[in-house]
Amino acid sequence: MTIMERLDLMLTRIKGMRRYILFFMMYAMFGWIYEVFLEVVVYRWGFSNRGFLFGPYCPVYGFGALLFLFCVYPMIKDKKLPQKLLWFLPVFLACMVAATLLELLTSYLMEWTIGSWPWNTYADYAIHFQARIALSPSIRFGIGGVIFLYIFQPFFEKAVGKLSDKKITVISIMVLVVLMVDLVYTIFFR
Repeated sequence: MTIMERLDLMLTRIKGMRRYILFFMMYAMFGWIYEVFLEVVVYRWGFSNRGFLFGPYCPVYGFGALLFLFCVYPMIKDKKLPQKLLWFLPVFLACMVAATLLELLTSYLMEWTIGSWPWNTYADYAIHFQARIALSPSIRFGIGGVIFLYIFQPFFEKAVGKLSDKKITVISIMVLVVLMVDLVYTIFFR
């Protein structure tokens, strides 16, 4: 492979990553909205910022969505697979397991870095592990993964596909700057 071919391949990969930055932020914001909805409407606990960071987004949902996109979404996009109800089950299970493992790893990482994790109320659930993961939220994550991958992701792909390369670049850079500033603020000044 020539140097120009390698450079072209690298630029193509960078262009693809910009889209995933946008998807990450969209899902992180949807996750925050979901968490606040549960807290305010379902459980009636009142409002609190459900994210680890200051802004209205939960990065764990963004990372979970990227995990779904890289590991589970190819099953959906594979045109050889029948698009029957039966295919919802493996997608549901894959999303449920992936999200649960991510949540478990995130709880350990947050405990190691800041001393706790925000969802320690899982001890109230009948089936849980160290209040870090629980069956009920895992099932909701599986259902949410199916909804996101079958309904929201095709819509997001169309929306991002309508943007020019320049707009995608500018927006993805802005998203990264906002996230980095928020992370620095949260770690050092909060």
